[in-house]
Amino acid sequence: VDNYSKNNVVNANMTLDQWYEKWMRVYKEPVLKPSTIRIYIRTYHCYIKPVLGRLPLSSITKLMVTDLLNGLGKRLHKSTVNNIRTVLCDLFSYAMDNDLCTKNPAKGIKIIGTDKRKIVTLSREDQRDFFFMAKGCFYYNLYVVAVNTGLRSGELRALTLDDIDFENRECIVFGKGNKERPVYFDARTKIHLKNYINSRSDDNPALFVSLDKPYNRLQISGVEIRLRNLGKRLGINKVHPHKFRRTVATKAIDKGMPIEQVQNLLGHSQIDTTMHYAMVNQNNVKESHRKYVA
Repeated sequence: VDNYSKNNVVNANMTLDQWYEKWMRVYKEPVLKPSTIRIYIRTYHCYIKPVLGRLPLSSITKLMVTDLLNGLGKRLHKSTVNNIRTVLCDLFSYAMDNDLCTKNPAKGIKIIGTDKRKIVTLSREDQRDFFFMAKGCFYYNLYVVAVNTGLRSGELRALTLDDIDFENRECIVFGKGNKERPVYFDARTKIHLKNYINSRSDDNPALFVSLDKPYNRLQISGVEIRLRNLGKRLGINKVHPHKFRRTVATKAIDKGMPIEQVQNLLGHSQIDTTMHYAMVNQNNVKESHRKYVA
């Protein structure tokens, strides 16, 4: 056993699998949404457990973690590999807090992976055609809110009637990590929301409910299916709630909204995440060339 392994652990008998079960039960399940918990479970069982799960904490070195991530980087997108590293880093960080190890073998590893995917948004023409096609659809009002606010699909689904402040045209959202933030909407969205609420005859406190009785809180899977079908009819590839969110972000940045404010609007904990949306609009480059160079 090398010096790293000797110095890295206090309880040499605990395997990564054993610690993962405790870590999930004590630190993650009480605070994370079910959908996020499923992501953690899938990440661990698909990518980490097969290689490192049975190994004692004392035997897991930075070299082994680097080798695992490099191998995954040959077939997975860089952001996916980084998510895997984040899970590992968090696992060992909490292990250190519990005196199970003295070093974090996942910390400081440079991630390799496939080239960054281009952020795909809805063009103005796409939005026009989409809302023309969706006119009269039961979920039309939800689509309007989504493309005006940039809310995550889970955030849209979780909204209640009491969250909406029509006077100030804003709503209170509980995002990832149950963090509260205000989100704003325009006058057009206010009109659509009021018309939608006035048309309802149920007493469910949820903002968006199902089309049929008993009018339960809306399940986002049904919305995603309808979005995809509408997109296919229009020849727009992969229309989903997150594409609305990307569209809002890139539109805000393109119009000059400071990146820190876009970060706050979207509820990103890290500004690096927001920076992914900071694409250069070539039409703006052309106009600036005419203004400053030509």
